[in-house]
Amino acid sequence: MVAKLPRNPTAVDNLKELGPQIRNVAPDLLWLRIYFRGGEHPTNWNSFRSYGPTNARFDHHRKPSALHKSRAILYSASNIRTCLAEVFQDTRTIHTGRRDPWLATFDFERPLRLLDLTGSWPTRAGASMKINTGPRASARAWSRHFYDAFPTIDGIYYPSSMHANQPSIALYERATSALPGSPIDDRPLSDAMLLGDLKRAAEILNYELWLG
Repeated sequence: MVAKLPRNPTAVDNLKELGPQIRNVAPDLLWLRIYFRGGEHPTNWNSFRSYGPTNARFDHHRKPSALHKSRAILYSASNIRTCLAEVFQDTRTIHTGRRDPWLATFDFERPLRLLDLTGSWPTRAGASMKINTGPRASARAWSRHFYDAFPTIDGIYYPSSMHANQPSIALYERATSALPGSPIDDRPLSDAMLLGDLKRAAEILNYELWLG
């Protein structure tokens, strides 16, 4: 039997009645994010994206795609390989120069309360684990419902579909206050210190690696 992800999420009232499965994330855990300082839409390490929804999995922006004043999102992962697998999945080529990609490492200033999609809760909510791997448009619709049903969550804790189910998080703008004033480390992917990590990741993921 194939797990299914309904295109129409469970009603917000039903989700409220069910209640969220919370993953409490300690503030001292390290998280990583690849972001782009160049290209058409340069960002900073702590920038939440207000434009959306894009093709990303858990964008909670309302349609149509536009700049939203009240809704923004930031994606992060627990290790560099997951970041690389997710960010460069469309071309499966890690390019250290195009759009000037940087890798930031940071922790948080307070605990995070995240909706946990790694266990049986998605099935109880009327979805399935396919919410992490299936059609992204459906996952985005569910994320909008999660956001409306659970006003106290900071975002979503989910397994990466591109790298061995490793921990990933999608933070709603509610988590802005949890970010520190500066990252623990912040360097371009072209930094020689990262070359070994990039080569190992490219080999494990079977991605191409383009330097420069």
